[in-house]
Amino acid sequence: MAKIEMKTPLVEMDGDEMTRILWKMIKDELLFPYIDLKTEYYDLGLAYRNETDDKVTIDSANATKKYGVAVKCATITPNAARMSEYNLKEMWKSPNGTIRAALDGTVFRTPIVVKGIEPCVRNWEKPITLARHAYGDVYKNTEIKVPGAGKAELVFTDENGKETRELIHNFTGAGIIQGMHNTEESIESFAKACFNYALDTKQDLWFATKDTISKKYDHTFKDIFQEIFDKEYKDKFDAAGIEYFYTLIDDAVARVMKAKGGFIWACKNYDGDVMSDMVSSAFGSLAMMTSVLVSPSGVYEYEAAHGTVQRHYYKHLKGEETSTNSVATIFAWTGALRKRGELDGIQELMEFADKLERATITTIESGRMTKDLALITSLKDVTVLNSESFIKEIRKTLEEM
Repeated sequence: MAKIEMKTPLVEMDGDEMTRILWKMIKDELLFPYIDLKTEYYDLGLAYRNETDDKVTIDSANATKKYGVAVKCATITPNAARMSEYNLKEMWKSPNGTIRAALDGTVFRTPIVVKGIEPCVRNWEKPITLARHAYGDVYKNTEIKVPGAGKAELVFTDENGKETRELIHNFTGAGIIQGMHNTEESIESFAKACFNYALDTKQDLWFATKDTISKKYDHTFKDIFQEIFDKEYKDKFDAAGIEYFYTLIDDAVARVMKAKGGFIWACKNYDGDVMSDMVSSAFGSLAMMTSVLVSPSGVYEYEAAHGTVQRHYYKHLKGEETSTNSVATIFAWTGALRKRGELDGIQELMEFADKLERATITTIESGRMTKDLALITSLKDVTVLNSESFIKEIRKTLEEM
């Protein structure tokens, strides 16, 4: 069978640990046999990020701007333990945070729903899409360890040299300080991306922050959303029969547990990080969620929304068998291939992405799955497959289709 030809490369961002192992398996079993795969490759594994002083991450983001579509493997964001393990020059920042800041986009994450994997929240009938602001806040923070007594202030110096100061705290002993920022331009892009996505998918949009406590920072998010909605989107939402509303983050958490699903929940950067993991896990598994970063300029970066599966990687290194769920990583590839096909007018590539997703879901619904799903499925007499066997079973299903 002739392989599907591509016109424009995808930006391929390789990653770390067990997901890096799965990445190669997916390409070897599910992509190379069917597609003349064209990618511009960047190694975002922690060792190479350290070797290049994290320049490779910036390079991959710039390449994404150039080519328009990227696919990314899960990567390590180092902590103190990783500093020793990888002998790092410094504690490099989250590559996801760096890429999101460079692209100034919004991350949309949606659970992958399959029969036999019922949500933990019994009343959830439809997927809940998390829209996560992808710039600033804790992911672009500046931190200081306070050694002892002293005064901490927040200082802004305008372009004319005028200072504005706010007291943070009078320390009587050691402590810590964290500074965060955001920009109105980025918040406006976030708001418009959310409103447009809601209109495209005909779903209600919720937005939640903690403006009662953060009366300037979070309140600015709330105000910008409301101003843009009233000025540009209210009539469009009314015509589409969908709703936008704002609520406090704690109220949103309470509401979402009683909802039926089928809506978009927009969150600030950290809230979206945490809540997307909660939603995906409650729908079945952290490895069962699509994730796409959409920039205001129409650039797309697809990724798995979970981590590098460190525990399984250590087992793999010992030669022990693992049963690691690769669904989200497969769907990162299918999302990127479908978008590449759409932008380049390659119908075959779009159809292949659809078939590979259907083959993945059909494999699970036929009772062949990884251990994480086997532990929670309502299907009877399922077959638990190891990491490689699951991918090979998907290939069998794909061949049959």
